[in-house]
Amino acid sequence: MSDTLTPDVIGRRVEVNGEHATVRFAGVVPSVAGPWLGVEWDNPERGKHDGSHEGTVYFKCRHPTGGSFIRPNKVNFGTDFLTAIKNRYVLEDGPEEDRKEQIVTLGNKPVETVGFDSLMKQQSQLSKLQEVSLRNCAVSCAGEKGGVAEACPNIRRVDLSKNLLSSWDEVIHIADQLRHLEVLNLSENKLKFPSGSALTGTFSALKVLVLNQTGITWAEVLRCAAWCPGLEELYLESNNIVISERPTDVLQTVKLLDLSSNQLIDENQLYLIAQLPRLEQLILSDVGISSIHFPDAGIGCKTSMFPSLQYLVVNDNQISQWSFFNELDKLPSLRALSCLRNPLTKEDKEANTTRQLIIASIGQLKTLNKCEILPKERRTAELDYRKAFGNEWKQAGGHQDPDKNRLSEEFLRAHPRYQFLCLKYGAPEDWELKTQQPFMLKNQLLTLKIKYPDQLDQKVLEKQLPGSMTIQKVKGWLSRLLKVPVSDLLLSYESPKEPGIEIKLENDLQSLRFYSVENEDCLLVRW
Repeated sequence: MSDTLTPDVIGRRVEVNGEHATVRFAGVVPSVAGPWLGVEWDNPERGKHDGSHEGTVYFKCRHPTGGSFIRPNKVNFGTDFLTAIKNRYVLEDGPEEDRKEQIVTLGNKPVETVGFDSLMKQQSQLSKLQEVSLRNCAVSCAGEKGGVAEACPNIRRVDLSKNLLSSWDEVIHIADQLRHLEVLNLSENKLKFPSGSALTGTFSALKVLVLNQTGITWAEVLRCAAWCPGLEELYLESNNIVISERPTDVLQTVKLLDLSSNQLIDENQLYLIAQLPRLEQLILSDVGISSIHFPDAGIGCKTSMFPSLQYLVVNDNQISQWSFFNELDKLPSLRALSCLRNPLTKEDKEANTTRQLIIASIGQLKTLNKCEILPKERRTAELDYRKAFGNEWKQAGGHQDPDKNRLSEEFLRAHPRYQFLCLKYGAPEDWELKTQQPFMLKNQLLTLKIKYPDQLDQKVLEKQLPGSMTIQKVKGWLSRLLKVPVSDLLLSYESPKEPGIEIKLENDLQSLRFYSVENEDCLLVRW
């Protein structure tokens, strides 16, 4: 850029040696000859002062070392959208190709052209573009009016992250020319909102909008959402957002909302978005949340909040109480949960136990931390939960006879699914609740009946086997006993508590305990 300054440079986004900044001042700084630009850096460590020089304040910065004075000719004010596309996507022809002459007829007059083939090839390349990535290409404006629509009308997905766009006006000038635009990424741009509000139709086809690290406020989010009537996915990571009001007539079509790394969000703010009718995925990683409550739903009931929410992500938060997961069981549509790196779920020697407790606490969950919950894993988790808190249940007034149950309110709040598990699997028997000594073999032995459903001539056998014995070892013992190859054996079991329900023992590396095989269960052997 030349040393000539114009008033409209204030507020413009600029690049200097790869670092981005916003122009806050343009003019003369006494005692130092020539024109200067005062800039506030995105990275405050790049600056030297707060906008002051020799006691005079020329501009203000949010950080005491966020400002610098720079000569205008050292600053890159960026390029237009269409030029950036050509620079990245148009394949240049060699010098010989450019010098080719061709005769074309315009009207009745023959005209000699140079490089006509090259021009046609460029236009063809641009018109076919549907997906464009211009990340960090110093794009600052739309360019000549109508140029984008003429050159590349078929663009559907655009990445404009980390550019020099300084206002929504310029974004709108680009989007107005891309009528098929479905995906737009504006992350890491600092955008001022336009003075006008009548923007209906500008983003009529937009389905995905990414505004990570843009400094946008919640009020601006709602204003922006009004321009996008068909929006389905909205990404707002790292904006210090505070959800200050309930969306009214906006965001009603949104299926995915990412609010990650907005540390000012709390559970009370979440109530303001709890009635979004189509919200299926909510990402709340690294927001500092530690608790959640749905006060409209009592114990064992479902909440009216987040009616369509199927997938919740709460990684990297401060969850340390089991009541958090009890509350999630109230969400009527929840099927998948990710809760990694929380105080209660950090990977350690109890990680598997933690997973089982979460599975037992949320009855409708199908996927936990991106791992599918198979029926046998749910059964094991729920049975173990039933045993683990059986003594507490009994002390709180629990009884094998449902008519004699007098459970305390405190127990029901702490274990809201326990009564359901008793109905599903039966109330725990007294012998199940006896404290066992885990390292004594006699306390680890299971008394099982061995039956052969397809071999009627074989007698039923009663045998004691260690609960820690793997299915592979059980098959090895049976192979020696029956003189049948291990590879031919198929094992399953049934419990007298659930007659007619047969559980297959398919994983040779798992133990009998893994499959919740108990005393007096019947091992079924086929070959």
